[in-house]
Amino acid sequence: MAEYAHPEVLVSTQWVADHRHDPNLRIVEVDVDTSAYEQGHIPGAIAWNWQTELQDPVRRDLIGKAEFEQLMSRSGIANDTTVIVYGDNNNWFACWAFWQLKYYGHEDVRVMNGGRKKWLEEKRELSTEVPVVQPTSYRAKDPDASIRARRDEIFAVLDGRRPAVLVDVRSPDEFTGKIIAPPGMTETAQRGGHIPGAANIPWSQAVREDGTFKSVEELRELYASRGIRGDSPVIAYCRIGERSSHTWFVLKYLLGFADVRNYDGSWTEWGNLVGAPIEKGEAARAAR
Repeated sequence: MAEYAHPEVLVSTQWVADHRHDPNLRIVEVDVDTSAYEQGHIPGAIAWNWQTELQDPVRRDLIGKAEFEQLMSRSGIANDTTVIVYGDNNNWFACWAFWQLKYYGHEDVRVMNGGRKKWLEEKRELSTEVPVVQPTSYRAKDPDASIRARRDEIFAVLDGRRPAVLVDVRSPDEFTGKIIAPPGMTETAQRGGHIPGAANIPWSQAVREDGTFKSVEELRELYASRGIRGDSPVIAYCRIGERSSHTWFVLKYLLGFADVRNYDGSWTEWGNLVGAPIEKGEAARAAR
């Protein structure tokens, strides 16, 4: 993993197995299927529920700074704790948690390469015991706006007031408007399609069959083939922001692109906005 731009943010399953007893380490599982943790998890790991702990369902927004501090405190995480995140679906929501941890300024957070899938495939030890943790008094930093895109920034890109390339990381059927959301997903939009000018590079193309990230050479070739080379700011989006967090992680930390933002409002916001332009079918033009 040393070939990546920031190899320090990625750890192997073996590293986690070797270090899971370290006193200043907290392992956190964040799954799409919020019941997966109860079926068996890395011994000593705690779980965060993305639906109830990592978002504010009333405002449809990230949890605020105070709520984030409360989450970290009751999770037994101090400001100097090393946090390891992992989860199902090749780390979708683990990367979303990583992004939020960086949004509120946590210094040492890492992703377990391959996530829950690789841990299970390697038949590593599992536990159903929920660990008892000692609460802390966590203090978050102010939000880092440089890694988050809002809808006004998307309009600015479309109007030519802001230089950026847009990367739609959803499936081709979502991108073209054939479907609005993956089967079984309830949070959706009124319209199908994509933001005009966006390049469609599904998040899944960045990982191998075992859930680990592809090599830096493979990743660089994948994104460069669609005009994403790191010489312009990049904004990634999906449906609700978790798959685009995965791509944001790849572009910012594995490839080392300087200016990458996650538009977490994503298609659920854009596809419901009055006055927001969309395109259907294949991309009308290459990414700018």
